[in-house]
Amino acid sequence: MTSLAVAARRLALGGVVAGAGLTAYAVAEARAYTLRRVTVPVLPPGSPDVRVLHLSDVHLTPGQDRKREWLRGLADLQPDLVVDTGDNLAHRDAVPVVLDALGDLLSVPGVFVFGSNDYYAPSLRNPFRYLLPDDGKRHTGVPQLPWRELRSGLGDAGWLDLTNARASLEVRGLRFAFAGVDDPHLGYDRLDEVGGPADPDADLRLGVAHAPYLRVLDRFAADGYDAVLAGHTHGGQVCLPGVGALTTNCDLEPARAKGLHRHPAASRPGDPGSSWLHVSAGVGTSPYARIRVACRPEATLLTLVAAER
Repeated sequence: MTSLAVAARRLALGGVVAGAGLTAYAVAEARAYTLRRVTVPVLPPGSPDVRVLHLSDVHLTPGQDRKREWLRGLADLQPDLVVDTGDNLAHRDAVPVVLDALGDLLSVPGVFVFGSNDYYAPSLRNPFRYLLPDDGKRHTGVPQLPWRELRSGLGDAGWLDLTNARASLEVRGLRFAFAGVDDPHLGYDRLDEVGGPADPDADLRLGVAHAPYLRVLDRFAADGYDAVLAGHTHGGQVCLPGVGALTTNCDLEPARAKGLHRHPAASRPGDPGSSWLHVSAGVGTSPYARIRVACRPEATLLTLVAAER
């Protein structure tokens, strides 16, 4: 064997080893469940702190016992409010599993909206399609999941369904006003049904959506909502060190694929027509692509505190 052939063989072997190592890391990363803690200065002066657990994109299947136990343990945080921004399901038999995973959290005041994977079964896709524009209409002919059963289970526990709806709750003596939309990724949002000025008498006004499309964020900010919570992006799911997310699977720019930001992005707290925006990177992935790179699965404990005036 010539020296050139030996070098080529070693290079190919090195590529295989590196690829296997990266795959193993990506598989492990997708199971490295992480709790994020974020402080948001958004309440009126003199208000008590409020702990809000933001859950999104759980994508649970009956066999994911480790994920289910981790989710059950989040009740130990004793949040004052749970906000679930959708994509809970990834299997037609997952509704009882999701309700079991939420466990004692269902006794806490909560609100929810659904995402596309609450309505439709996941399917095997080319992962490179996530880097291309997506009109959200690929679910034509795809089997539906038992989302009505999930809605009933969450509603029976007392959680408020914000599907194209407004609602209010009292949390730690404060009045929270909510507006939510059905999944914008599917075009199910009906902003005309929830649009208009946010309740001026509420202590806090929250917008809730699964996918953080700009049309929804713009409307909530213009209507005076203090903060908006969303998911859907998986934080980019595959991120590059020093670069971050490559895509959000919607029209939100990758720089805001996860975490706490302002909307519009250039605004500051207190600017008229602007809101805080929290995008969850989510707990799960599609069962057909259970990998993450530099983007651990997460739930977030948001501590809402009094804003400086």
